[in-house]
Amino acid sequence: MTEKVKKKLPFAKEEVVRLMRKNLDDDKQIQDRVKEGMNHFLYMILVNVCKQLNDYPYTTIDYEMFKESIYPYTNITRINEEKEMILLHLDAIKADCDALAMDVEKTLKLKDDAEDDVFAFFASKEDEETEEE
Repeated sequence: MTEKVKKKLPFAKEEVVRLMRKNLDDDKQIQDRVKEGMNHFLYMILVNVCKQLNDYPYTTIDYEMFKESIYPYTNITRINEEKEMILLHLDAIKADCDALAMDVEKTLKLKDDAEDDVFAFFASKEDEETEEE
C-alpha cells in the first residue's frame, strides 16, 4: 500500500475474484488488470440498470421492473438469435426486391428503343399495312 495507492473499486475485489475463480477453469490465472476491469464492468451494468429503473415514473421499484431492466443482460443469446433471424428475413426481402427489379427491367422498358419494344414492332407493322391499303 505504500508503493501504490490502492484504487477505489466499487465492489470488494476479493468477492469479485472469488466469483470469477468459481466460474473459470482451475488452470486459469487472472491478471490484476482483469480483476479491476471486471469490477468496473459489473459497476457499469449496475449503473445502466439503475438508469433504466429511474425511467419508471413510480417511487417504488418492483421485481417486474427489475426483470425488464436486466433483460438485455440475461437474454443476450435470445436477442442475438432474433437479430440473426431478422437479418436473414431482410436478406430474403432484398433478394425478392432484386428479382422484382430484374423482372421490371425485362418486361417494362424504360427506354424508348423501338427495336427492343414489341409494341412498337406491332405498331409499325400496322402502319405499314395501312400504308399498303
